[in-house]
Amino acid sequence: MGRILFVTGTDTGVGKTLLTALLLASLRRRGIHALAMKPFCSGDRADVELLQSLQRGELSDEEVNPAWLKAPLAPQIAARLEGRRVDLKGILKQVRAVAKRCDVLLVEGVGGALVPLSASATVADFAAALKCQVLVVGCNRLGAINHVRLTLEALRRRKIFCRKLILMDVEQKDLASATNGPHLRATLENIEVFSLPFLGQKASECGRVTHFAKKYQKVLARIWGPANFTARSLERPRESGSTKKQLSRIKKDR
Repeated sequence: MGRILFVTGTDTGVGKTLLTALLLASLRRRGIHALAMKPFCSGDRADVELLQSLQRGELSDEEVNPAWLKAPLAPQIAARLEGRRVDLKGILKQVRAVAKRCDVLLVEGVGGALVPLSASATVADFAAALKCQVLVVGCNRLGAINHVRLTLEALRRRKIFCRKLILMDVEQKDLASATNGPHLRATLENIEVFSLPFLGQKASECGRVTHFAKKYQKVLARIWGPANFTARSLERPRESGSTKKQLSRIKKDR
């Protein structure tokens, strides 16, 4: 099975899809067979369309996005409005099946880490059940420090120890966006903090993503690149008691 990297965020609209797309384009450009999924999607499927434009039809839309809910709401709420139930255990199996077809699978979450997928499981629980490494993406604006710390705390409670945080810059930088990064670098232990500049209103177009993946290939490689494929990094995280708890939460939704 290929490596699984889960991309979660401090909130919705913070740049998870753009970062996932940039990493996907960067990895594939370097000859690493990478694929990407967005298992849960609420509202339109623009995020899925972007990922699909970069992986050349290797997966169907249903493989990339097994759970598509039409209302732009948290999956649990959107599913309830549609009279549906999200099959979390089945989706876990689908993610693992796709991971067997590539070197690395990027899995983008929906909204923030504590967005409910069902009555008993959140995005963070789903990531814990996958037993994979996790990146946190935040928007570099006022409030980012609080949102980042809350997200990291929620992950730690599930025995998920994020090692890398990516701050996505905003168009109009201010004092908060100038000081968030330095403060977090100085105060977060064992976590690398990266920053990516604002890439424009049309940054999520396929051609623009490919362009920026080449332009920022060095920083993207540091976030997740060939160095992550050493023998030690390929070791799978051990299943902790907390991970077993998340699996049990997901099994309840059968």
